[in-house]
Amino acid sequence: SVSNDSKTVGAAQDAVTEKVNAITQALKDMGIEDRDIRTTDYSVYPKYTYEMVACTYSYCPPSKQIPDGYSVTHTISIKVRNTADAGQALSLAGANGASNISSLSFTIDDPDMLMTEARDEAVAEARTKAKTLAKSLGVRLGKVVDFSDNTYSPGPYPVMYREGVAMGMGGADSKAIDVPTGESKVTSNVTITYEIR
Repeated sequence: SVSNDSKTVGAAQDAVTEKVNAITQALKDMGIEDRDIRTTDYSVYPKYTYEMVACTYSYCPPSKQIPDGYSVTHTISIKVRNTADAGQALSLAGANGASNISSLSFTIDDPDMLMTEARDEAVAEARTKAKTLAKSLGVRLGKVVDFSDNTYSPGPYPVMYREGVAMGMGGADSKAIDVPTGESKVTSNVTITYEIR
């Protein structure tokens, strides 16, 4: 997000636009595609200050609201497909005027493929265990009579939150931020019921 306060809407918008354009251009220069940069919020609202009003002997009026310009905020969402570039993207955003950087999360582009792979492995493991158990019991497996699948794929995994000012971002010589990626797991739990003979 980029925010700016000014006496007029136009001046605040111009300042915000200049910074957002600088951020998006820097991200494009590092290889982020247009399809992976999108606006998620754009807001304009008036600002006020409050002036205390002197109390009389029997009455204290409420404070007086005085217009004090406008605040404009433009929020963009960036998708970094190569996780190794995430730290550089965060640094570029901060160095080019981002007021707030937050909600970093990791997602999987093609979860269906991983879920299918996990399910196949779970089914194979269940079949092996069933055969071993059948041998121990002295029976033979027949056809499958029931099957249930509880495959689980985690959603976006949030890992950090950074405030531009509080974290000291914004320097032109900002170093790439270290962003540990950890790992995301797709888990498949299957239950197979076999007929026995």
